[in-house]
Amino acid sequence: MLSRLDRRVFRRVAVARPTVGQRLLPALSSAANHSVLWYATAGGMAALGGRTGRRAALRGTAALVLASVTANTVIKYVARRQRPLIDAVPAARRLSRAPLTSSFPSGHAAAAAAFATGVAMESGKHGAAVAPVAAAVAASRVYVGVHYPSDVVAGCVLGAGAALATGQWWPRRPPPEWLVHHRAPAPALPEGEGLVVVVNDSAGPGAAEEDEERLREVLPRAEVVRCGPGDDLAAVLDAAASLAAERGGALGVSGGDGTVNAAAQRAAGRGLPLAVFPGGTLNHFALDTGIESFEDTAAAVQEGDAIAVDLGRIRPADGSGGPSYHFLNTFSVGLYPELVRMRDTLRSRIGKWPSTAVALARLLRSARPLQLELNGRPHRLWLLFVGNGLYSPEGFAPAHRTHLDDGLLDVRTVTADKPLARTRLVLSALTGTLPRSRVYSAARVPRLHLSGLGEDATLSYDGEASAAPRALWLDKRNGGVTVYRPARFAEDLRPATGRSGG
Repeated sequence: MLSRLDRRVFRRVAVARPTVGQRLLPALSSAANHSVLWYATAGGMAALGGRTGRRAALRGTAALVLASVTANTVIKYVARRQRPLIDAVPAARRLSRAPLTSSFPSGHAAAAAAFATGVAMESGKHGAAVAPVAAAVAASRVYVGVHYPSDVVAGCVLGAGAALATGQWWPRRPPPEWLVHHRAPAPALPEGEGLVVVVNDSAGPGAAEEDEERLREVLPRAEVVRCGPGDDLAAVLDAAASLAAERGGALGVSGGDGTVNAAAQRAAGRGLPLAVFPGGTLNHFALDTGIESFEDTAAAVQEGDAIAVDLGRIRPADGSGGPSYHFLNTFSVGLYPELVRMRDTLRSRIGKWPSTAVALARLLRSARPLQLELNGRPHRLWLLFVGNGLYSPEGFAPAHRTHLDDGLLDVRTVTADKPLARTRLVLSALTGTLPRSRVYSAARVPRLHLSGLGEDATLSYDGEASAAPRALWLDKRNGGVTVYRPARFAEDLRPATGRSGG
């Protein structure tokens, strides 16, 4: 019955004479050969669509590759369905070269649906622009006579499924309305009056100059201070914080997560609100607050909208009296810093999850487990990760937080004591099942004691590295820093919880 319905619909399409599709649909069908149309679209989005466009292009491309490989190298080989007879299809519509592979499913439809769905998962605006073109490409395969309608429908289902599957390894960042933040008092600074902003040149002189110009446009009364390649960032931030305190204003910063962390420590120490402008490469902290642009922060500064954010704290516990550190995002010891460095080198080419799996496999070949004690109990670990607040998803590739003042540390470990621990770790990473693996464990605690660290141990926090003491405490200053963040929705900024700092 389905075959008869397939042939009946195919014949009706063959004898149809739509005026609009006569030239457009065959041209689109040819443009989508080898996914050239979608790769070009992804390139345009990445170049012109900003951060959101780049994420949409990357997810769409990843979904497209997954769908194409599944359709063209697996399902077509198994199905082996013959192509439809094209006697009834007008010669003007036919392709110059008829495909010889199996008709089921439509690879063009799978790629189109995968790309459009992947893009829409990251950006509704970009998805709405791509979806009609994807639908036209899918329909064109019946129109030019190379597929039955069921081939196209199956391809679309496969493509959409491939896009949704990317969320298993690369979770979507939650929309701003899902973030749970608590309001904190902060002064409203019209046009940035009283705000002192430090722009770090680490991203490159050209980028720093552009950031400085944008700041002067959105907040003309703010004082902008450049930290050049030869300047001491700590000294520049100290001077900026002192000036902001004298003016009764706020400290601002434009740079990556390491720069933001350094500014947060100065702001917390002087009781100043912090204005974060996403001028770095990754801007994990800014995205977790819901800040996507300079305009977002500028609006919050002028309205006095701010939230409370916990500040992670690292304190020596071996009596050495060494320095203490703070972190806004993450802390780690041992192999994790190297894993992140290697992953970030690969992620622009193959995406976050595949780059993490490849980096992990490479690292585990030559690395040695880390010996230490957690709260007095000995452990032999491959990985130790501590987040300032609960990160999602579970596993060793945390991506985002919805709470920034929950008072908890997100502790994740991968043990080296289980049989075939390395093999099990890599396999669970490849299948996206690490949270259910017996080599993985997670805990949420208000404080953590680390001891028994070797003399050559290093610690990493928010992209910065330092020699680790033999023992240390990790805890938090609850609500330790106030950060400007716009309230986009009526219930977006909840009242303060009344907790005092740790």
